[in-house]
Amino acid sequence: MAILSGRAKLAGVMGWPVSHSRSPGLHGYWLEHYGVDGAYVPLAVVPDRLRDAIGGLVALGFRGVNLTLPHKEAALGHVDDLSATARRIGAVNTIVVGADGKLRGDNTDAFGFLEHLKASAPQWRADARPVAVLGAGGAARAVIVALLDEGVIELRLINRSPERASKLREAFGPAITVVDWAARSTALSDVSLLVNATSLGMSGQAPLDLALDRLNQTTVVYDLVYAPLDTPLLKAARQRGNAVVDGLGMLLHQARPGFQAWFGVEPEVTAALRAFVLDDLKA
Repeated sequence: MAILSGRAKLAGVMGWPVSHSRSPGLHGYWLEHYGVDGAYVPLAVVPDRLRDAIGGLVALGFRGVNLTLPHKEAALGHVDDLSATARRIGAVNTIVVGADGKLRGDNTDAFGFLEHLKASAPQWRADARPVAVLGAGGAARAVIVALLDEGVIELRLINRSPERASKLREAFGPAITVVDWAARSTALSDVSLLVNATSLGMSGQAPLDLALDRLNQTTVVYDLVYAPLDTPLLKAARQRGNAVVDGLGMLLHQARPGFQAWFGVEPEVTAALRAFVLDDLKA
């Protein structure tokens, strides 16, 4: 482990609780790998002290922080400037302290989602056919922004609560078609990409009841869940011969812009990094 000097660059992650976060291990791996004089620390911040905590970053000499639950939406009102992406997603997961002391809020989840998709399924094309997204929460908003910016023409949004899906259609426009949850399986017949942006199938959550028999053989199946890493959805898709993308890569890639901004090094997502984080998840 690197020894810190008095010039060490500081960053961290704010959450409540924060002990579940894998970000300290992930950024710690990069700090050691690249020999950076810096530290990335967990910061347990109760919700009613979030404004004070974010406001104290400049005084403490921090380069910035990540935000995790339950602070992502609340942080929108505690920064000096918001990126267009953070504004559209409606949440901040990365804050960078500028040289002028101004706090810039960004959201790198859309970047992480798309980078992992391109790395894992380079054959996928945004303009080929419609895409289907399950879910209408914060993760789904990031996925929608990423896919629309990439050029997807039709996005079928499938959610158990049609009201929430309809609100996203109002926010993001006519490229989104709201599909009733009961029709979720039949809506998959001609899609190029299926994304599970719900918690269904996650350890401790209800299973995802979804028939894949309508899927085309060339459809890419992407599950944002990474606990377990090989979800029942991915197993079923793989057995059919579909290309699959797991949820871990999004977590890894979304961390890249923050690390570069805080520590001045553009990090890589490698097989060794994946193995390290997987071991951390099992611990």
